[in-house]
Amino acid sequence: MDARTLRDEFLARFGRSPRVFRAPGRVNLIGEHTDYSGGFAMPCAIDKACLAAAARNGTDALRIASVEMEETIERPLARFQAQGHWSDYVAGAAAALQEAGVEVPGADLIIWSDVPLGAGVSSSAALGVAVTLALAGIAGADQTREQTARIAWRAETGFVGAPCGPLDQFASVFGAPGSALVLDCRSLRAELAPFPTAVTLLVVESGIHHAVREGGYPARRADCEAAAASLGIALLREASLADLHLLPPRLQRRARHVLSENARVLAAAEALKQADAASFGALMNAAHASLRDDFEATCPETDALAAIAASTPGVFGARQMGGGFGGCVLALAETDKAEAAAAAILARYSHPSGSPAPWFLCRPAGGAAEVVL
Repeated sequence: MDARTLRDEFLARFGRSPRVFRAPGRVNLIGEHTDYSGGFAMPCAIDKACLAAAARNGTDALRIASVEMEETIERPLARFQAQGHWSDYVAGAAAALQEAGVEVPGADLIIWSDVPLGAGVSSSAALGVAVTLALAGIAGADQTREQTARIAWRAETGFVGAPCGPLDQFASVFGAPGSALVLDCRSLRAELAPFPTAVTLLVVESGIHHAVREGGYPARRADCEAAAASLGIALLREASLADLHLLPPRLQRRARHVLSENARVLAAAEALKQADAASFGALMNAAHASLRDDFEATCPETDALAAIAASTPGVFGARQMGGGFGGCVLALAETDKAEAAAAAILARYSHPSGSPAPWFLCRPAGGAAEVVL
C-alpha cells in the first residue's frame, strides 16, 4: 500500500481528507546495546516504513484503525493506560506529546506498515515516529526533528514500557539516503557516514521473534546499569577496559561488550570513510561474537544464521541485529552478488517454519516526513 492508497482508504472510511506521514524502520549496522549506556551506534533508515493517515475528528478520543491488524480501536485522550495492545504505541505518542505541551486533538488514524514485526528492524519505532509526526502535524505543533525523536522515544519508554535507548527513533527521524548515521547516544548528535554503492545490506529473518519489553533485554540493561553504578559512573560509556576487574564476572562481560562495541563503531566509521568493506565486515563478525559470548544476547538460530552468512561468498560479515534473543541477521554483501548470497544462505539455513527464511535487500534511505500528495 502506498500513501495515496492509504489516503483513499481514509476518505472512504471517514469521509474526510487526511494528512499522511511516513516513518521508516531501521537497520543498525553496528553498535548494539550501546545506546542506553550513552555509547555509539551506526544505524540507518531503510525503505520499509509505517504510514499514518490522520485528521481531526472533533471528539476527545483517538479512533485508530490498523490495516494489518484488521481492527479499529478507540482510545481516550484524557488519560493514558497501558493495555498491552498495539494501540498503546499510538495512545502513548499522544500522551508523550501532551506531556511535552502539545494540545493533541481528537483524531481518526489509519496505520499501515511493511516493516517486519519482531525482526529487529524497529517496527515499533517506525509506528511511534509516524504517529508522533501525524498527531503533532494535525495539532499544528512546530517541532524540530530532535524533538520528534525524543517525544517518540519517550512514548515507547515512558508510556509503552519498553526499556529501549534512543537509537531507533533517532535513526527513523534523521535517516538520509545513501548514508549511515554515526550516533553519539550521550549527546544525541549524529554525523552522516556515506555508504559505498559497491555494498548492500542483506537482512535475513531467523524466525525467532523477540520483544524488547520481555525476556533478556530488560535484564541486560539492568546489568549495564548495575555495572555503571558499581564503578561509580552514570553511564558505562565513561568506563575503561582497565576498570573491569573491579566488577563481578557477569557484569565484567556485559561491560566489556559495551566498551568494545563502542570501539568497533568508531572503527567502522573509519572503514566507511575508506570504503573498506572487508574491515567493516570483520568488525560485524566481532560484534556478533561479543553479543554471543559477553552479552549472551543471541540464540542458537541467530548464531547459526550469522555463521552461515559470514561464510557465504560475496558476504563480508554478518551479525545478529536488534534487541537480541532472536530477530534478524544483518549481512554486508557485494551489491552485484547480494541476491546470489541470499539464495545460498537460505539453502543452508533451516528456518523454524520449514519454509525459506524471509529476507530483503536494502540501502540507507531518507528519514521520517510528511508525504506530499
